[in-house]
Amino acid sequence: MAGFKAPDFNDRAQAAREAKQKALELLKNRPAPDPEQVAARAAARAAKEAAEEEKRAAHRAAIEAKKAAKEEARRQAEAEAAAAEQAAAEAAAKRAVSLPTAAELKAARDARYAARKARQRK
Repeated sequence: MAGFKAPDFNDRAQAAREAKQKALELLKNRPAPDPEQVAARAAARAAKEAAEEEKRAAHRAAIEAKKAAKEEARRQAEAEAAAAEQAAAEAAAKRAVSLPTAAELKAARDARYAARKARQRK
């Protein structure tokens, strides 16, 4: 029995040329695409692209709505914080008004002292 003979470069090059030629013939012999099928595929592709664009637009609108809601919540929180700060300032002002000043405390103390001395003199 004869041993295996490895193909040399020329044999491999010839096999590659034959394979390319066969593929080219298969490509040339392929029937032309049906215009109706081409039109149907194009219409399906256009409908799919339109649906995807609509989906993207809805997604962008949802993102914008979420951003607007977040901005509105931030504004409302700022308004509430400002109202709370104003209420705290008003409460502090009321406390400041109700607390006597140092001069008023001294005057009251002097009046009590004078009243006590006046009672002792009688």
